Amino acid sequence: MVLPTPLYRLQCGVNSYDWGKIGLDSAAARFAAATPSDQLTIESEQPYAELWMGTHPSNPSKVLDSGSSLLDLVESNAMLLGPSVRARYDSKLPFLFKVLSINKALSIQAHPNKKLAEQLHSQDPKNYPDDNHKPEMTIAITDFEGLCGFRPLDEIAHFLANVTPLRQLVGEDASQAFIDKVRDQENDNSSSSSSNNKSALRSAFAALMKSSSEDIASAAKALVSEAESQGADFASGGTESSNGQTMAELVARLNGQFPEDIGLFVLFFLNYVQLAPGEAMFLKADDIHAYLSGDIIECMAASDNVVRAGFTPKFKDVQNLVDLLTYDYAPIDEQKMSPTEYPYAVLNRAAYSSGSEAMLYDPPIDEFSVIRSNLKGNGSKVTFDPIDGPSIVICTAGRGKISVGPKTESIQEGYVYFVGATAELILESEGGSGDEFITFKAFCEVEDHSNGGPQL
Repeated sequence: MVLPTPLYRLQCGVNSYDWGKIGLDSAAARFAAATPSDQLTIESEQPYAELWMGTHPSNPSKVLDSGSSLLDLVESNAMLLGPSVRARYDSKLPFLFKVLSINKALSIQAHPNKKLAEQLHSQDPKNYPDDNHKPEMTIAITDFEGLCGFRPLDEIAHFLANVTPLRQLVGEDASQAFIDKVRDQENDNSSSSSSNNKSALRSAFAALMKSSSEDIASAAKALVSEAESQGADFASGGTESSNGQTMAELVARLNGQFPEDIGLFVLFFLNYVQLAPGEAMFLKADDIHAYLSGDIIECMAASDNVVRAGFTPKFKDVQNLVDLLTYDYAPIDEQKMSPTEYPYAVLNRAAYSSGSEAMLYDPPIDEFSVIRSNLKGNGSKVTFDPIDGPSIVICTAGRGKISVGPKTESIQEGYVYFVGATAELILESEGGSGDEFITFKAFCEVEDHSNGGPQL
């Protein structure tokens, strides 16, 4: 029996959430519309937030030619996942691949670890639809901004000392206790100091999150007034990573999106991060974050569990959020990822001479890694060694060809393909000298290559 070539074009669903970009301004919408469907018409006034690529039951991808679900395909063809991936993760993809197009802030959120996810799913399956953890990686397609992880403690102390509405909401005593406790302790790397600092951070953050809606509304009015009147002098000029003008503008913008929301104050506890296209960061389960704007590639363990506490009309679970966080604190640069050249790919001469590249984003988890390929000009080609696991490939710019074995298909902006395990994959650009053919390849491999490849 001759098995089909393991290259399948996918039709992927796009979710319409209020925070998404509008109409065809949304990369998620444009990419979804690249594969025509009777079920999808992009409306010019409608927000489009997330393109989902994978087997997650909330929005499973379909095989374009057959109309069957990708989950049905991999369940009925065991070799598409590879024996090692199937043994570890059963008959579904271990990762969920997305494109997010963010017009306004997503909720302040964190994702539970595996143990807590199992507990929350058992207790509340409506709000926690599965029992998996959800570490995730973000790679910018366009300029991106977000709030990610707790700031260095001296920055939080600065804002508590210099932003009166914030200090009043946290409480004068709790604010001063935090300032006194962490003073001169941030660079003490002893375990006892770190534990004390995390305890102080938790106490201050919990005090903020327990504020009444009436107190939040009153403090928010005062906060917005200070931000609008003080400009660059807001928060006594801010900090080195977030100056006063930046913080004043963020307060005004976010209040316009979510008036009198607790998130306006959480802003002062979290790192403000900006990513240029190709830059990335990794968020462990239990890391607090909120995305603010931009188009991104997001890859995560196959879960849809979110614990929310601000910037959202959805279900808020403040106590669980306060309880699950690790209270790790660090400058944002420590959360950013530095991609490396992927060593198991071969560029042809045209690719080398044009400065093309295939860069690996490899987070410290087993479920996924991502390769960003940028093939420049015409005829630039990259050949990927076979791996012992599945891949999903999306094109975000330009056009070219994708080949597995004897099968070659066209690929352009928005096209998505599934590639089965043990298949050699070739991408080749088509275009002019100034064109770029950009793809992202999410994959999972839990054992060594048979030919000496990486163990992830």
